[in-house]
Amino acid sequence: MAPAISSLVWATDIDVLGRDHSLTRRDGYWVVRSPGNPTYWWGNFLLFDAAPVVGDGPRWERLFAAEFDRQGAVSHCTLAWDRIDGEAGSAEHELVSRGFELEWTAGLVAQAERLSEHPAGNREVEVRWLDPDGDDALWTAVLTVQMAGAREEFTASEYHRTFLRRRQTELRELFASGRGRWYVALLNGVVAGSLGIVVTDRRARYQTVDTALAFRRQGIARRLVYEAGRDALSTWPIDHLVIAADPDYHAIGLYESLGFERRELVVGALRTPGPPATL
Repeated sequence: MAPAISSLVWATDIDVLGRDHSLTRRDGYWVVRSPGNPTYWWGNFLLFDAAPVVGDGPRWERLFAAEFDRQGAVSHCTLAWDRIDGEAGSAEHELVSRGFELEWTAGLVAQAERLSEHPAGNREVEVRWLDPDGDDALWTAVLTVQMAGAREEFTASEYHRTFLRRRQTELRELFASGRGRWYVALLNGVVAGSLGIVVTDRRARYQTVDTALAFRRQGIARRLVYEAGRDALSTWPIDHLVIAADPDYHAIGLYESLGFERRELVVGALRTPGPPATL
């Protein structure tokens, strides 16, 4: 019997993938595939049972290459391990030296009764959810906000824009099937912020909490995260809400102010598209 994935971050990362995704067990690792979105770095990856040890760098790359056609649309390499304590093992020597960037992610959880409104939340915005089969102008505005808020090297990247379009299509399909909603905060009809919540097996995972550049530091994210969470809790049977965030980013404090608590610290390794290292 295959072991269960212990990390809520990794388990809910898989929960939110498109309906065509697959999860396959191998000896010592899981293969996660998203055929409809091959440019999704964290939708096409290997999840190992343990942190890397000496010799795992080239071995893990060979396994990734064997699972994903390196001549095809998957041109990145993403590797992760199912630890919740931030343990990186020999990743610095085995992976960073081979062109990978390590990414630490904090997993925050709020039980239903712990989610609480913050007095600094913006009361002027209208928070509503989008029709997955309509509201096309607002869905387009969400993409614009996401592109503007991307890392500097991605803001003019057609590769990143293609990923975001595919990702939005996947999520709209999930929402149309009744597995969550996408929410926006509107100020005078303009999308000032947005986020998604995907619901799976009594757990709800937030997706892409964004505030438009012109509306930051106005309490919009606090209001949006709270109102979206309350709406999800009133619509689906949910035991806990999950958010994954950069542990060094200021948004951690925002989430904690709404009742979320840090439960996990996970690590993954990413090498962005380019020529593979010598195997």
